[in-house]
Amino acid sequence: MSALRAVYLGLAIWGAVHPMAYFIPWLMDNNFDVMALFAAWKVSFATTGLVWDLVISAVALTLWIVAEVAVRRNWSSLVAIPATFLIGVSCGLPLYLFLRSRPVR
Repeated sequence: MSALRAVYLGLAIWGAVHPMAYFIPWLMDNNFDVMALFAAWKVSFATTGLVWDLVISAVALTLWIVAEVAVRRNWSSLVAIPATFLIGVSCGLPLYLFLRSRPVR
């Protein structure tokens, strides 16, 4: 594995673990109330702006992944889409870059 691929993998793992270190305790403190989480995202203009920034980034990443998979036929890269929406862009983007940078056979 190249050094760059190792960095992508490390960032994908970090992007999965670090945000969950905040989300999971918050959800546990709030009885896993997902609607309360959505309400917290609208608590101020700053948080709402950040949420929309991440949503737009996630949609753009998804379109890029689908477009590239259609051309490259790298079907395993599609796993980055659920990672993006279930974990976050901080995991989905480096995961996709890791999968995309595999040596061509």
